[in-house]
Amino acid sequence: MSGDALSQDPAELQRRIDSGRAHPARVYDVFLGGKDHYPADRDAAAAALTANPRGYLDVRHNRDFLRRAVTTLVEQDGIRQFLDIGTGLPTAENVHQIAQRVAPESRVVYVDNDPVVLAHARALLTSGPEGRTDYIDADLRDPARILEQAAKTLDFDQPVALCLVAILHFVEDGEAYPLVRGLLDALPVGSRLVLSHLTEDLNPENIRAVQRTYTERGFTFVLRSRGDVERFFAENQLEIADPGIVPAHRWRPDHAAPVPEQPEASFLASLDDIERVRYRDINDVTDADINVYAGIGAKG
Repeated sequence: MSGDALSQDPAELQRRIDSGRAHPARVYDVFLGGKDHYPADRDAAAAALTANPRGYLDVRHNRDFLRRAVTTLVEQDGIRQFLDIGTGLPTAENVHQIAQRVAPESRVVYVDNDPVVLAHARALLTSGPEGRTDYIDADLRDPARILEQAAKTLDFDQPVALCLVAILHFVEDGEAYPLVRGLLDALPVGSRLVLSHLTEDLNPENIRAVQRTYTERGFTFVLRSRGDVERFFAENQLEIADPGIVPAHRWRPDHAAPVPEQPEASFLASLDDIERVRYRDINDVTDADINVYAGIGAKG
């Protein structure tokens, strides 16, 4: 199903794109090996990688946590509806592809505020005939609009998995906790919160160096402790699923992350560091590499 957002005038959409300023969705796209970004995004990613040369593992393991979380919710918990806020640019294994592979009737609504994501949103609307997908052009800070538009596709009388994956560290405390509360209050019993968040608990020197590269470019970049992350669950009376709030690579690992096909050595040698990231195996990881907490909570 095509979302109303796709009816926007292309000229207006182009006017909204600020290619001279990095955007989190597009920086994330760089680390995932995508092509839909600008030099400013690439420069931001390269600066972060210089600050922490193994930092790409945070991004890649965050994405793999989402794969495992969606698979778990569909296969084991019977969840058939997802509201994915801060979707980012389309990549391999988007939420609807993961969910509908197991349960073709699954419904997924994507939300992002980056006009470049909107420009590529048709790739997120390739639902199988038994399910549905939609895209909402909106900011996390406008939950009323998100919920109103999402209700066109999702049935809020049935459980919904709210996915806030690697987005809340771009929101200050004064807004972050009330926003999550407002979204969860609109969802029925049995709904889930899927959340991941950057932290300085685990490897503070590395992630603080990355934080500086982002704040220098005007990003809000809030590193939260485990207790701060758990607060998103506790304040909303959510029951946290095993194994709790843990480093992303420790959340129910299944060792099934795709291993990139390796190019010729001469080609690999010709690439710069940021281009090589897409070919690196994320199974080569230690606890010293990860700065992301992840977990799932259920609304009782």
